[in-house]
Amino acid sequence: MSDESLQKDVLDELGDDRIEELARELGTSAAGAVTFVEATVAALPGPIGDGTLAGVLDRLTAPTAKAVSSRTGLPFADVSRALELLLPVVLSVLAERHREERGRSSGRSTGRAGSSGR
Repeated sequence: MSDESLQKDVLDELGDDRIEELARELGTSAAGAVTFVEATVAALPGPIGDGTLAGVLDRLTAPTAKAVSSRTGLPFADVSRALELLLPVVLSVLAERHREERGRSSGRSTGRAGSSGR
């Protein structure tokens, strides 16, 4: 997968609302936020497909799947596949909490645009 393809997928996933939120966080325009996303994707260490980044999720998935399977009785393989969908969301929520905490400690509001309020 090329950087350009990944950049497009990330931008599509973000959508206009979250690009605008990034722009506010960065104090720039939507175009500046797009440039930021493109530069960030291009700066990720190592080729994306070589397992460098996927390995992070892999290292989280196995022990978490084992614990969840044990607690719920659900098959390990099913839990592992479901975690591939869930863990990125969990990591996103943790990142958002981190941003909010940093915002509170610096006296800034993070203004969670697009929050579902759950």
